[in-house]
This record gives sequence, C-alpha cells and structure tokens, in this order.
Amino acid sequence: METRQREPQHQDHQPGRRGEMTPPPSDSAESYKGSGKLTGKTAIITGGDSGIGRSTAIAFAKEGADVCLVYLEESQDAKDTKSLVEQAGGQALLVEGDICDASFCQKAVAKAVKEFGGLDIIVNNAAVQYPQDDIADIKADDMERTFRTNIFAMIYMVQAGLPHLKKDGCIINTASITAFAGQPVLIDYSATKGAIVSFTRSLAKSLVKKGIRVNAVAPGPVWTPLIPSSFDADAVAKFGSDNPMGRAATADEISPSFVFLASGDARFITGQIIHVNGGEHFG
Repeated sequence: METRQREPQHQDHQPGRRGEMTPPPSDSAESYKGSGKLTGKTAIITGGDSGIGRSTAIAFAKEGADVCLVYLEESQDAKDTKSLVEQAGGQALLVEGDICDASFCQKAVAKAVKEFGGLDIIVNNAAVQYPQDDIADIKADDMERTFRTNIFAMIYMVQAGLPHLKKDGCIINTASITAFAGQPVLIDYSATKGAIVSFTRSLAKSLVKKGIRVNAVAPGPVWTPLIPSSFDADAVAKFGSDNPMGRAATADEISPSFVFLASGDARFITGQIIHVNGGEHFG
C-alpha cells in the first residue's frame, strides 16, 4: 500500500521516468508469490517498462511466463524491468518503438515469436493523456496522439498477434475508471478508454469460438510515471485523495488482476471488465 508522502512534482516528458518520482512507485511485484499459473506461456506487454506494465511483467515471470516488453523510449526503466523479470525466473525481450505505427507492432510481435517460439498472451497497456480544463483547449495533435496510442495501437497489436494465438490464448486491455465515471480534465483520454471497453466486448464475441478470451482491467487512480508527466505539481500532490480509500493505488495492487485473467482460473471469463478502483461505484 502506498503510504509514503508524495511531494508536488512534475516531469516535462511523457510518458515519464520512474526514477524521477518521489516516492518511487511500488511496481516491482516484490510481495507477489507465483504458483506456476503461466508456466510455459509467452506474453507481450505494451508499456512494459514501468507502472502497471512493469508490475504485470514481473508477476507473469513469477508465474512461469516469458515476457516481451514493448516500450517507447524509456530505456533505463526497460532495462531495470528486464533484470527483475529475469530475477523472477522468466526470459525478457526488450523491443523499443512506437506502437502508433502498425508496422512496428508487426515487427514487435515477430521478434517476440522468434525469440520465444510462440505467443499466448497480449497485454495492451500503454497509454498517454494530456489534461485540459476546457474542451476548447484540447490540441488536435494531442488528441490524435491519445487516440492512436490508447486505442488504434491496441487494434494494431491484436492484428499483429492474433495469427499466433492458439486456443486458450488471451488478450487483456487496460481500460480506466474514466470510461465509466468520466473525468472533466481528460475528455479525450476518457473517450479512448470508453472505446477500449467496447473494443474488448466486441472482440471477445468475435474470438470466443476460437477459444481466445478477451478481457480488460479498469483501474482507478494509480501512482505511475504517467501521473507526474501529465499533471502539474499541485495536482500530483493531491492525486487519488478523492478516492473512497483516500489514496491512489500502486501498480502492484493492479497487476494480480492481469495474472488472474491470463491464467486458467479465468477460463470461463471473456468480454468482462474487472474494476480495481478503490471502491468507486457507477449507476
């Protein structure tokens, strides 16, 4: 649980650097205990260098999986995560590039399949957000980047990975509480997260007869590098304080849901959204 004092802070580059956060995020799955639920499986995780992606990658490794970590440019964070995946007993492959490019997604999947001999799990996790107080202030370039990263890239990655998924394969998407509760300063971001919910449900129906499950996790506020790289310092200091639990989650509190959905424990679950949000409810 995140109990350390969070100071006002801001990073000028998105999606942000883990090492520049105070306090450092809890995203290394240190207390997670594996039980072989993913033995012999291979996963590709976008945004795998830090935050939810990092914690999920390490938890997957503790469960016996090998992991391809796809990241934009945060090389040190990615190298650190690779090391922790390997310490947890898994193999790790780093692939740097922009998932907004469909051809890159094809190349990333091809590298993962060549390295590990197959693909069983796709985790579409990477995202960006550009807060604005007024819809009139949303910049066209920022809005396009948000949609390309948050939803277009998911489709590109599925198109690239689907030919390699066999029966019992799965796809897990990172949605958000904002898809259900809304967020007045993240209008375009929230719209992409709503699209992810519909994408998840539709794709699940499309693939169910092939034995491939598709689900999503919708976190509430989570302390990851995306937060100080998105919001101003004062907003960062208060981030998550309006949650019913009075705080933001850690990535380590989110990643077990990804393990569950990837494992055989969820073999009768598809087209569903797991809400890990600290007690928020919707009408």
